[in-house]
Amino acid sequence: MHNWYLKYKTKLYIFIIYLLFIFLINLFTTLDLFFFYIFFEGLLIPTFFLIGIWGSRSRKIYAAYLFFFYTLCGSAFILISIFLIYLNKGSSNLDLFLYSFFFESREIFFWICLFIGFSVKIPILPFHIWLPEAHVEAPTVGSIILAGILLKLGTYAVFRLLLGSLFYNIFDFIFIILVIALLGLTYSSLVAFSQIDIKKIIAYSSIAHMNFLLIGIFANSIVGLYGAFIMMIGHAFTSSALFLSIGILYDRYKTRILFYYGGLVYFMPIYSIFLFFFVLSNFSFPGTINFVGEFFILFSGFFLSSTFIFFSIFSIILTLIYSLFFFNRIIFGNLFNLKFFRYFSDVSRIEFKCLSLFFFVIFILGLIPNIIMVGNYFLLIKFLIIV
Repeated sequence: MHNWYLKYKTKLYIFIIYLLFIFLINLFTTLDLFFFYIFFEGLLIPTFFLIGIWGSRSRKIYAAYLFFFYTLCGSAFILISIFLIYLNKGSSNLDLFLYSFFFESREIFFWICLFIGFSVKIPILPFHIWLPEAHVEAPTVGSIILAGILLKLGTYAVFRLLLGSLFYNIFDFIFIILVIALLGLTYSSLVAFSQIDIKKIIAYSSIAHMNFLLIGIFANSIVGLYGAFIMMIGHAFTSSALFLSIGILYDRYKTRILFYYGGLVYFMPIYSIFLFFFVLSNFSFPGTINFVGEFFILFSGFFLSSTFIFFSIFSIILTLIYSLFFFNRIIFGNLFNLKFFRYFSDVSRIEFKCLSLFFFVIFILGLIPNIIMVGNYFLLIKFLIIV
């Protein structure tokens, strides 16, 4: 997992990665709300040390604390809800919660508290401040874990808890949530234009995609839920691949400033092909998994309003523009910085294998999304084993 350049505290690094996996496995398998909360928030601890110890710049301590306190404050609302559910039902069993009925006022309170806690993890406006800082300061493996797994925990919790038990209260908040999601989608797409750090461009692109995913969840349509589920998987692979690609550049040249790069296609042609495909997937080009998810979400938007469709398509066009801009800026053009770049090499063998794995998964799932939609996970596992 991009740890071949690690030069210090290797044992602690491996321990933290395994601790993350342990928390994740228990989070997805637990059937108790209190344990769900413990593992949901326990992921903060290894991620905090991952950013704070192996971060790439001087602001890594600030980014680690910003990430920790933002998500910790959001988790306070989740803890209040779980505690009150326990007082009402006498148990924190997840199955009991999913099939329980509450008074309307209490159910609305539970829904608001849980959604605020989960929205920090997604993240949506105005709880998104921690994500660009955490991505920029985190090491490459930290950015991959953040984009591929941790951002999906908020939407996973919405699927499992809010849509599972407190479903009828969604209708009271659909309009507010969709407006917030559209604002976050448009805002993050516009802010990405003004960034000069390549990682920050991808970070704001992740915020835009997660807000777009939120529209599919609350579109009040099974088609939107399908699209949101597919896009969760597509965004995990695409953003992780982009962060890995930028990490490869940073390992060589120790900078992520956009205007220092230019003409990489002349001496990194294989890397340029991989990056071009991942950029295509980032703005949902047909043939990639993101296209399938966004198509279903846009189709579900026809049942809501033409205004939502307009702003969603407008934001997708913005994503296309800034994605192609940063790709064109670093790959093509003239070699202006020959004095700065003294070491030129294409991808190594291990980098080629990792990028190829992302490439084939995104491409195959884009061509055969039925692997996900019909739940035929055996074919997907068999394909990954073959690759």
